[in-house]
Amino acid sequence: MRIRCLQRHDEGYPRLLAQIPDPPARLWLRGDAAPDLLERACVAIVGARACSGYGRAAARLLSTEATAAGAVVVSGMARGIDGEAHRGALAARGATVAVLGCGIDRDYPAAHTRLAGAIVESGGLVVSEYEPGVEPAPWRFPARNRIIAGLARATVVVEARERSGALITADFALEDGREVLAVPGEITSALSAGSNALLRQGATPATCAGDVLEALGLEARRAEPEIPDDPAAAAVLAAIAGGAATPDGLTRATGLDAAELASALALLELSGAVSLEEGVVRSTIAR
Repeated sequence: MRIRCLQRHDEGYPRLLAQIPDPPARLWLRGDAAPDLLERACVAIVGARACSGYGRAAARLLSTEATAAGAVVVSGMARGIDGEAHRGALAARGATVAVLGCGIDRDYPAAHTRLAGAIVESGGLVVSEYEPGVEPAPWRFPARNRIIAGLARATVVVEARERSGALITADFALEDGREVLAVPGEITSALSAGSNALLRQGATPATCAGDVLEALGLEARRAEPEIPDDPAAAAVLAAIAGGAATPDGLTRATGLDAAELASALALLELSGAVSLEEGVVRSTIAR
């Protein structure tokens, strides 16, 4: 396990991070990747630990597409949205960066030890401002969030409750003059209260991977859409293949209620598997 330390004034210290109001004096790196990985087009993808299936799928889809287009996904290796963001990048065979709120030699949470190993083995980095041996503490994680935002050109909040730590990351990004995006969520879900509030305050809606790539100045690389691993989404695709083309027709063909159908369509739109124009749903999947 290779561990290095960058001082704030060292060559190779990330330029974007050096521009924030309180950059870490030292940045510890775990992994063999060169520090210039942190100079690439980085996007922070963050959100709730106790997230929904929709949030997990959205985080993974956005991360996979962003990575495929050349971005580096930065997140906090926490459970839920953070973990899915890292896994999406790994699924696209790209590099991802995990920022810790504890010593660089620790894997927190311990349940993500294998994930940390995969990040390093795939050419990514685990980073922290804390030297080896520093234990996790609640106050270290909000401080960690300024590094996540500071490394990234843009921050995407996928799901967040009203007082989610992801909103702290978004606040740091705004303070740094970086763009903030939010994935629209169900208005009846407490998991979306914070992210929907960001949209009310002027955050850019992240309704597809293209919105994220536009914020990064990257172009999408055309590929066959990744089909969400979701039974309702599969039922919708089957109904479209059978000739259903409107929300009412899909409701009848699938037996899904309105909320279930809306969630499935949102996942399929995020993945690029369907398009919805003027009330008509079309599959974009080649046959």
